[in-house]
Amino acid sequence: MTAEVRSEVMSDAPRLPDWVFPPPEGFTAADLDHLPQLPAHTELIDGSLVFVSPQASFHTRAVDLLTEGLRRHLPTGYRVRREMSVVLGLRQRPEPDVSVIQAEAEHGPDQTAYDATDVLMTVEVVSPDSEERDRKRKPQLYAEAGIAHFWRVENQAGRPTVYVYELDPATGTYALTGIHHDRLKLTVPFDVDIDLTEIDAL
Repeated sequence: MTAEVRSEVMSDAPRLPDWVFPPPEGFTAADLDHLPQLPAHTELIDGSLVFVSPQASFHTRAVDLLTEGLRRHLPTGYRVRREMSVVLGLRQRPEPDVSVIQAEAEHGPDQTAYDATDVLMTVEVVSPDSEERDRKRKPQLYAEAGIAHFWRVENQAGRPTVYVYELDPATGTYALTGIHHDRLKLTVPFDVDIDLTEIDAL
């Protein structure tokens, strides 16, 4: 291919958006609100943009099940949010599948993120493309930010298995407090009783 033809082909190629090329120091949490045409549900992990693959049916139904189940048991002063990002630090802004936040953290309909100090709990439903992040890096970041509770949800033959973790204040890491298959019944961080088999009806 001659230089002239190569140049013509390249000029016909669509131009990549500027946000494809990160600044030398990486993106910051605040940048996510100002990058034009950023794909929905983009996360920021360690200063790098992370894009979400199309969601599988199990993922969507598990998020619905837990969101509605938590809302039925939520104490006064808290709210449940799905797929809203949380600012954990300068270069950390993941988007948990479900979060429990303090009610006063809600500042209006245009709000795009919550601060980690306002978050009581985060939930991640593990997907094949996000296994490493959901099982390792994101819980590590949530723990380091001081979020007291974390649930990890795994797909076991089409049913959710919920791994429940609580922050150990002495070590600053999460400790596993239970593994729940057909029923999620807890008293911490508040009374919860969710029939996990209801996912079959969603």
